[in-house]
Amino acid sequence: MSMKPVLLVIAHGSRDPRHAATVHALVRRVRSLRPDVRVETGFLDFNIPSVQGVLESLAAQGVRDVVALPLLLTRAFHAKADIPAVLKDAPPQLRIRQAEVLGPSPLLLSALERRLYEAGLTPADKSSTGVVLASAGSTDPEAIAVIAEIAREWRHTGWCAVRPAFASASLPRTEDAVSELRALGCERVAVAPYVLAPGFLPDRIARGAAEADVLADVLGAAPEVARVLLDRYEAARVPVLTAVGA
Repeated sequence: MSMKPVLLVIAHGSRDPRHAATVHALVRRVRSLRPDVRVETGFLDFNIPSVQGVLESLAAQGVRDVVALPLLLTRAFHAKADIPAVLKDAPPQLRIRQAEVLGPSPLLLSALERRLYEAGLTPADKSSTGVVLASAGSTDPEAIAVIAEIAREWRHTGWCAVRPAFASASLPRTEDAVSELRALGCERVAVAPYVLAPGFLPDRIARGAAEADVLADVLGAAPEVARVLLDRYEAARVPVLTAVGA
């Protein structure tokens, strides 16, 4: 049996079947990059298997070490409350370490640009294009501040302008950010969804992008996202392995 901890990817879950399909596609890419690591998927809501069910199954199989990785882009309520609560109820024989959320990361900015180029932009368009960094939104001030900081950082890579927008809980909305970039005089406006999988809020982002010139796809199973997952896993598993060897 491998001494590496099992990587448990914890996704939010959705009634929209595209959500789970995208999560599974991302996990398949992670497995292809690291065939030496066992990777499992659990959902907080709506989909199966549940996180609790996966943890109980792992314990029954004799697994002892798990890195639980929140499939989230910011440290909002799910990362701070929901997931720790679920992990607290895990079988006691499991040693679990919760990894950091995926964002922010330069790799995620690379994934956002990949999606924009796939949607029709080219690197030569950057200086004349305004970008809306459209996230799901949160009531957590820390999460909102992170999105705003990512937008500022991304602006410095050569875009005409970058504005954050939110599909829920915060303002501005995607359509308002599109209008603002038009008013600034950007030659074209692109919307880059800073979300991992399709669903209700990404659909709202898409509707808000109706007046934009370009709408990129969600981050999904982009190779950069898979690499971030593995980076977070490696950062979290070291203390676990130290405990094993103690």
